[in-house]
Amino acid sequence: MDLQTFKTKPSLRYPVPCHPLRTSRAGYALDSLYEERTWRCPAQDDRNATIDADILVSRWIDPRSSSRHEKTVSSPDRHVIGVALKTTSLKLTRGPHTIFDGLMPAGTLHVTGPSQPLTAEFRAPCDFIHFHVSNEYLRKRQDAARPGLSQPIRDLNDFVIRDPLAELLGRTLAEGGRVGDGLYAESVGQTLVMHIARLEQPRPTVNALPKWRLKRVQQYVDAHLDESISLADLAQVAGLSRMHFAAQFRAATGYRPHDYLLYQRIESAKAMLSGTDTPLAEIALNVGFQAQAHFSTVFKRLTGETPARWRFSVIRDRSSPEMPGRPAAVKANHTVASP
Repeated sequence: MDLQTFKTKPSLRYPVPCHPLRTSRAGYALDSLYEERTWRCPAQDDRNATIDADILVSRWIDPRSSSRHEKTVSSPDRHVIGVALKTTSLKLTRGPHTIFDGLMPAGTLHVTGPSQPLTAEFRAPCDFIHFHVSNEYLRKRQDAARPGLSQPIRDLNDFVIRDPLAELLGRTLAEGGRVGDGLYAESVGQTLVMHIARLEQPRPTVNALPKWRLKRVQQYVDAHLDESISLADLAQVAGLSRMHFAAQFRAATGYRPHDYLLYQRIESAKAMLSGTDTPLAEIALNVGFQAQAHFSTVFKRLTGETPARWRFSVIRDRSSPEMPGRPAAVKANHTVASP
């Protein structure tokens, strides 16, 4: 199986071999992408192979909930565009500089410049599509998107933004059932790069909720998850009006307060589902849902599976042998801080 490549330009050399992706239990058709057996490192089985392409596409899927660290250094002739396909929790750092720390919503886009060291502390399961774009190709697309621009083109390194189009394009490759179509894959990659070339750094219209206020809200949610929690309750804990709290909370986390509360309820339910045999109706009440039907609806919307199916899958995965190159899944708590 060949790695999908586009127009030949600069070289990209990786020392760690990656193997073709297997079809996951979620039904993804992955036969044209390569799994990253080293984070952000797409490679062929030949350790000495040099990959020539304008755009390379790889995927990192890690089902573990435990805290774990990954490190990489981007190629000197590549930018890496990462797109989160599912909500996760992580901390991204480059040396002493924190790029992102907290709850990363699905659809978040992160760009890393060439020759950049990057460390990730993952705290939840994750699923990322990575587009490895040659510097020359990206610069040409930026020049084409901004003809006659007098000032220098903005450096994209450490650029982080929630972008619905990037999420849609990533999911198109992961779930569209056409990943074997080289022209289609090329079109998706080129569309994303052209989109990135036109992006401007967003100017925040409101201040993000200060970390000390955010921490108080998080602690309150954790302590009262089995109770009814209103926007007014959270605003009071933060010491702000409901309107100001909601705007600042979303600026800090990327989530509306209600959506964040639902996410925390579901994460708590996952811990109960995977670690106990508690009935679903009881779990629903324990994490703050008034009815099992509502709990099941929200759970499936956020995870893609019903609670019963998700529990069955966890039990099955625990009893099956590990996939080569991937540690067994374990469980841990999640935290969030402002990006």
